[in-house]
Amino acid sequence: MTIRVLIADDQEMVRTGFRMIIDSQPGMEVVGEAADGTRAVQLARRLRPEVCLFDIRMPGMDGLEATRLLAGPGVPDPFRVVIVTTFDMDEYVYGALRGGAVGFLLKDSGPALLVEAVRAAANGGSLVSPSITVRLLERLARPVAPATPPREALTDRELDVVRLVARGRTNDEIAGELFVSLSTVKTHLGSVQRKLGARNRVETAAWAWESGLMR
Repeated sequence: MTIRVLIADDQEMVRTGFRMIIDSQPGMEVVGEAADGTRAVQLARRLRPEVCLFDIRMPGMDGLEATRLLAGPGVPDPFRVVIVTTFDMDEYVYGALRGGAVGFLLKDSGPALLVEAVRAAANGGSLVSPSITVRLLERLARPVAPATPPREALTDRELDVVRLVARGRTNDEIAGELFVSLSTVKTHLGSVQRKLGARNRVETAAWAWESGLMR
């Protein structure tokens, strides 16, 4: 399956660069571009891309608001949004992930990481720039409010899976560390997300740190 990508950035040079990177990859193509958040939301709803790459600061509507409209709490069938920005600020990172984004990259991360983030998002995973991951987790480890309790208690094995997700492990790595099959890991993750009301791995990891599970 071809991964269809929508790019939103107010700088034409950035959009052109991202398009060249994405279109050069097998199994990926850019299906639309927008210079502002309002247009990005319109195109996303019309084109239904597998992955959206959004800048934060754009005229009219910024990338964080566009993300909330397309992937935020309560959005049915949310889009897979990756924020790509030059602004390495905690409030942007946290706001983007809480708004439904499944990834957060800095524009100087390089083509390889951009492609990896697109593939991860399309496959149901997430990727955050390594340079901000530790800082993000430190913030989540000191929550300003208690984490929402799960709808049902998690089993010991599910808690093991959650801890590894919060450490950034892939499904394959989790299967190897717990000596279980890949399908078993996916089953546990599905159960965990249902119990937590989490839509993706980012929210699962956030819950693990906020709840004190990782301390």
